[in-house]
Amino acid sequence: MSIVTLTMNPAIDIATTAPSVRPTDKTRCTAPRFDPGGGGINVARTIAALDETVTAVFPAGGPPGELLMELVRGAGVPMRPVRVADNTRECFAVTASDTGEQYRFVLPGPRLTAPEVHRCLAEIERAAQDCRYVVASGSLPPGVPADFYQRLADLLTDLQVPLVLDTSGAALRAVRRGIHLVKPSVRELTEYIGRPLPDRESRVAAARELITREVSEIVVVSLGSSGTLAVTAKDDEWFPATEVAVRSGTGAGDAQVGGITVGLSRGYPLDDAVRLGIAAATAALMTPGTGPGLPARMAELFHRPAPPPTSPDHLAIPK
Repeated sequence: MSIVTLTMNPAIDIATTAPSVRPTDKTRCTAPRFDPGGGGINVARTIAALDETVTAVFPAGGPPGELLMELVRGAGVPMRPVRVADNTRECFAVTASDTGEQYRFVLPGPRLTAPEVHRCLAEIERAAQDCRYVVASGSLPPGVPADFYQRLADLLTDLQVPLVLDTSGAALRAVRRGIHLVKPSVRELTEYIGRPLPDRESRVAAARELITREVSEIVVVSLGSSGTLAVTAKDDEWFPATEVAVRSGTGAGDAQVGGITVGLSRGYPLDDAVRLGIAAATAALMTPGTGPGLPARMAELFHRPAPPPTSPDHLAIPK
């Protein structure tokens, strides 16, 4: 049995470096790196790097869609693409050598028609017949209704397949039931709840609201450099982030979702699954582009002794 990922708004991620980035000046860049991107595809690459069986489902259109499929194939990830008419998007990241800062340009994606959206759901239904988890990650492109992930959750509930969801904005606010694990950032959770969440107590309370309302059984809140907060109906635990030299931040959150899902699929307790997710995210930060972390590095980070627990409440809310 495998894990299936769904990426409704995939992308070709183009990464390069430049000596500096200045307004109006021509920015002369190094040779670009091309990666298959979009939330679920990034998740799938991490799952594959952790030596678990995974299948990636995503819409693909036009010449960019052909390149995306070639890149997914080259990454060693089995796929079930859904052909669409409009062109798959391309996203661009430039790292300035003089400051180390990364500038990321994200395009909206193709406009999907109602029949194309239906074909994506039908492909997931076929792929999910014999899988342990479905992971839906990323934004929704134009033309896809905001309640798409709720429709997906209802479908998977009927199939008795747990859904891991990582999305934001209107797509997250439209979710009302049937998620096994949802992973919002603290900003996304704040927007969903509609009130400030300045400290751990308020964040746990907000996460537990989602659990009480049966939106999700587990809520894992990403706090950026302040760590990760995992909440269930009975327990909550804070996990500190691991400080490393960052080469690229693109896809690290997706890597965390991939690591958590692998841990759950292996039967790990939630705390160990979250620690595997943090190890995967940290390893991804140390790689260029949107590439997954090296397996050996993920293993080393996962088995590294945890630091003594401290309270994250004094830390500012990440932007």
